[in-house]
Amino acid sequence: MSAYQETYAVPHGGRPPEPPELPAGADPAPRWPVWYAPVGFLVGFAITLFVSVIAGIVAAAAGVDVEDEIPPGLVVVLTLLQGVILSGTAIFLAGRTLRPRPWHFGLRRGRFWPSVGWSALGLASFLVFAVFYSALVAPEGEQTVTEDLGADESTLAMIAAGVVVIVVAPVAEEFFFRGFFYRALRSRLGVVAAAAIDGLVFGLIHFTGSDTLELLPILAVLGFIFCLVYERTRTLYTVIGLHALNNSVAYGFEVETAEVSVVLGSVMLTACMFGPRLFHAPRAAARA
Repeated sequence: MSAYQETYAVPHGGRPPEPPELPAGADPAPRWPVWYAPVGFLVGFAITLFVSVIAGIVAAAAGVDVEDEIPPGLVVVLTLLQGVILSGTAIFLAGRTLRPRPWHFGLRRGRFWPSVGWSALGLASFLVFAVFYSALVAPEGEQTVTEDLGADESTLAMIAAGVVVIVVAPVAEEFFFRGFFYRALRSRLGVVAAAAIDGLVFGLIHFTGSDTLELLPILAVLGFIFCLVYERTRTLYTVIGLHALNNSVAYGFEVETAEVSVVLGSVMLTACMFGPRLFHAPRAAARA
C-alpha cells in the first residue's frame, strides 16, 4: 500500500480523485498525527513571540517608544505576521506527511444549502448560549483589540484595524485552528472531544488579562461550535464566514460605527458563499 493510501485510508487498489472526493469507504480527511496539533500550536506561537521580540528591539533602536505600550502600527504588522506564521507552521507540518493541498485544510467547495443551514444552526446555538451566559454571569470585561490596533486614531486606522479583525483574523485563525489543529486531533479523537479541546485552546489564546477572563467561556464555545459546523459542512469557508460575521458585529459595537463592519463583513460573507463556487471545481463523483 502506498503512503497516499495509508494516509487517507483508501481501500487497496483505490486512488482518490482530486479534488477531493474519495472512493467509497475512504476517509476524506488527511490523517495527520495527533501530536501535530500541540506541536504546531507551540511552535507557531513560539516563532511569533520570537519575531515580536525582534520587532520590538528593531523598533526601539529606530527610536520608537515601546516601553509603555506597543504602537498600533506595530501591532497591526505583528498580527499579520502571526497569521502568516501560524498558517506556515500548519503547512510545514502537514507537508511532513504528504504534500499539502488546499482541500486538506478544508479549502474546498461544499454543498451550498446544507452549508447555509448548518451555519445558521451554529450561529443560532452560539447566540442562545451567549444570551444565557451573559444573563447568568453578567461579564463586565471587554477585549481591547480595537484600541491596541489604533482603530480610534483616524479613519484610515479604523479601516486597517477592521481589515485585520474582520478579514485577516478569521482566515488565519480558521485555517490553523479548524483546518489544521482540529483536523489533527480528529485523527485519534472523536468529534466532541476534538472540538472541546480546540474550543478550549481557541478561547485561551484570546486571554489578554483578568478583564477578559469572564469572556473566555464564550469564545471557547464559539470555537467548539465552529468545529461542529466545519465537521458537518466539510468546508472551511463556512466557519471563515461565521467568524467574519461575529467579528464584524463585535467590531461595529467597539468602534461605535457600522460602516467598516458592514462593508468588510458583507465582502467576507459574499466571498465565502460564492468564492468556492468560482475557484474550486465541483466535487467529483465517488468511485465504486
